[in-house]
Amino acid sequence: MLNLAADYPLLNVFLSFLYFFVFVLWIFLIFTVFVDLFRSRDVSGLGKAVWVIFLIVLPLIGVLLYLIVRGGKMHERAEQAAAAQNDAMKTYIQQAAGTSASAADELAKLAELRDQRCHHRR
Repeated sequence: MLNLAADYPLLNVFLSFLYFFVFVLWIFLIFTVFVDLFRSRDVSGLGKAVWVIFLIVLPLIGVLLYLIVRGGKMHERAEQAAAAQNDAMKTYIQQAAGTSASAADELAKLAELRDQRCHHRR
């Protein structure tokens, strides 16, 4: 009977998990850099093309250089994008809801209709 546990020691299992985790982390980092690069409005199209070529040809050096050169403002660009998306969502919800009247305005209209109805009954 074949005992697979003896052929693959615990340290190798640990290293396999570590390699997998580092690989997933690397993919996430590359994705984050590409998203930030294309989100950035202060880099021209030619600059973005050069960064992309550099990131594809020399990925490790490219990512590290990108983080050194442009990494300081990655958080600010992410916040700006999230704020813009939030504003767009709020605008869409207000448009989809119809009027943008406040609850106080709606209550005032309701009170007027009630008063008109009460005056017509008399």
